[in-house]
Amino acid sequence: MRELDQPQPEPRIYEIPDDLLESKPKTVLVLEDDTAFAATLKDALESFGYRITFVPTGTEGVQQILASDFDAIVCDMVMPNFPGDMFYRAVQRSRPHLCRRFIFITGHQDNPKIVQFIKQSGCVALWKPFEVRRLFNALEFVTSGRRQRVPAGTVNPLSNMELAGSGNFGAQKSGANFLPSR
Repeated sequence: MRELDQPQPEPRIYEIPDDLLESKPKTVLVLEDDTAFAATLKDALESFGYRITFVPTGTEGVQQILASDFDAIVCDMVMPNFPGDMFYRAVQRSRPHLCRRFIFITGHQDNPKIVQFIKQSGCVALWKPFEVRRLFNALEFVTSGRRQRVPAGTVNPLSNMELAGSGNFGAQKSGANFLPSR
C-alpha cells in the first residue's frame, strides 16, 4: 500500500493565550539616593525589559506607591530623612500587599539594626556591592508569583552567596565602574 492511500491525520490547532502574546513589562520602583548608582540600576534593568520608576527619597516613593502598583520595589536601606525601614512601614500601612515585593539593597550588612529589620520583614536583601545577576535573580524570585513570605529570622530565601554579593555593582559612589566584573 502506498503512502498516498493512507488517511492523513487532521492538522493540529494550537491556541496561544493572548496574555502570552501581550505580556507587559514588569514594573519596578527603585528607591536610591545615589543618583549615579540609581541610573546604572535603571539602565541595567531597562536593558532587560523592566519598566523602571526611580525616586531618590522615601517621600517620593510613598507618592509613587499611592499612585501605582509595582511588580517589585528595590529599596536602599540608608537614605537621608526617610530610610528604607520607614518607607517599608509606610507601605505596610497603606498598601500591605506590596510588602512581599521588596528587595532591600544596602552596604551596611555590619549594622545589626538593619540586619534585624530585614530578618523581621521577611524580605529579600542584597548586600552592596553585588553582581547585577543577583539583582535579576531576586527580581525573578519576587515577581514570579510563587513567592511565599520568608520566615522571620531568615535574611534571604536565596543562597548565602546571593546575600554576600561578590561583584562590584554598587561598590563605588563616584558614578564610575558600576558594571559587574564579568
